[in-house]
Amino acid sequence: MQLKALEDYLQLPLLRRRGRNLVLTPEGERLLPRVERGLRELEQAIDDARADRCEGQLSVTTLASFMQQWLMPRLPDFQSRHPKLELTIHTSAEAVDLRQSRLQAAIRMGRGHWPGLHAEKLLDEWLVLVCAPALLARHGPVRTTADLRPYRLVHSTSEPWSSWLLDHDDQRDLARTALFDDSVTVIRAAEAGQGMALARWSLVDAELRLGRLALASERVVQSEFSYYFACLAEYQNVEKVRLLRQWLAEQARAFPPPPGTRPR
Repeated sequence: MQLKALEDYLQLPLLRRRGRNLVLTPEGERLLPRVERGLRELEQAIDDARADRCEGQLSVTTLASFMQQWLMPRLPDFQSRHPKLELTIHTSAEAVDLRQSRLQAAIRMGRGHWPGLHAEKLLDEWLVLVCAPALLARHGPVRTTADLRPYRLVHSTSEPWSSWLLDHDDQRDLARTALFDDSVTVIRAAEAGQGMALARWSLVDAELRLGRLALASERVVQSEFSYYFACLAEYQNVEKVRLLRQWLAEQARAFPPPPGTRPR
């Protein structure tokens, strides 16, 4: 009925029926993008008008691995402090354009330079060697590349072994490797005793403290990327976004780096 009313108002056909299906006419195809853009702007204006209230929905995007291993265990604390906020987490390996979505903030891994966004560093990241405690007891700690030979090596596409090896290390010793496309799968494989894993410190700290994994080497490599809180510049002082940013910064300050290291 609304479409029919719009057609009557414009004196133009916008839809054409083909059997049970409706398709846009050329006039409808030209009008649709502008209508969609107008509706998005209207929706954004309504959201902005409500944004200063410390209640309602707060939508954040981040990596699935970071969500599962670091953020999820800490969320009950945020929810208990701010019970009127409904936190919605979107996960994606790709950076989401915050201007083209309804997401209000992001926790991104990178160097902190995203045009049009306000970004604050939360955490540095390191690469560490971990395996099941029983496997470490059987083959011993890793001090050189040669010490890796008894182990089956596992890693993800985002954490290649070349990131951990010294320049003079002979990579021919790393023939027995298993590659996964997911960082959390690497951790689960290591917990199951399937091999030595190269993993991000933020993702394995809890497993190390619980004794599910053991740190297999004193060699720790700081990643070139860190975790950042990011949002549109105009959102950084919105109350509920500010509360989330401050809470994340507090949690990050309480998170210890690997033994013998300190943040940059």
